[in-house]
Amino acid sequence: MVVAAAVAALVVHNVLAVDTRGATLRHVTIKSRFAHRGLRVTLVEPAGATSGRPLLVFLHGRGDKGEDSNVNDAFFKALSAQGDKAPAVVFPNGGNHGYWHDRRGAKWARYVLDEVIPRALEELKADPKRVAIGGISMGGFGALDLARLHPHRFCAVGAHSPALWQSGGETAPGAFDDAQDFARHDVIASARRNPGLFTGAPVWLDAGSSDPFLPGDRALDAASGHLRLRTYPGVHEGAYWRAHYGAYLRFYANALARC
Repeated sequence: MVVAAAVAALVVHNVLAVDTRGATLRHVTIKSRFAHRGLRVTLVEPAGATSGRPLLVFLHGRGDKGEDSNVNDAFFKALSAQGDKAPAVVFPNGGNHGYWHDRRGAKWARYVLDEVIPRALEELKADPKRVAIGGISMGGFGALDLARLHPHRFCAVGAHSPALWQSGGETAPGAFDDAQDFARHDVIASARRNPGLFTGAPVWLDAGSSDPFLPGDRALDAASGHLRLRTYPGVHEGAYWRAHYGAYLRFYANALARC
């Protein structure tokens, strides 16, 4: 059920006015059989959108109401700059610290693959053959993990300051159920075992030069042998990501156009 819609160029969102540059922002609620709850999802149609646009699935970082954490002027400016190549976008709600993988209590990966993506394709009339996935922090980890487990599903993968740890003992509380859960979803160890991982689609990997996750991100870069870790001045915060939305959206739009 559609619970909200905004079709004007300027919408009021979370009290602050957000300039959508003509894009349409709305929400739907998914009653998830995998996460066992109703979850609000944010949908974005670019200005002048027509059926058959590619779809970008963008996963949020740790925190509540994450489906709206990237709804801001900088994101819509970057989306608008892609013109006719701008993808439709879905921002799923992955809970406060679901970490986008199947685990005790919720199958977050199944929710994304089997509920969010099909619903977004239907609602946005997007092209099911041209889907990219990306995310920030917790979402960056999730994008890498989903792409690792489903290597032929996505046209492009983006991991922006991904929350990567080199051992289970380093992880944040609640990120994984236990040591076994971490081992099943250890992206760095998977790349070490299979250096050809992530060769099926273009991958964008970046982090701030003072980001606490930089050691883990560098470890993935070294393990893969073919990924390119981009580092820019900055820390693990919104100002860093807002400064780079333009590069992120350009990467997704170009990769989807070639897919």
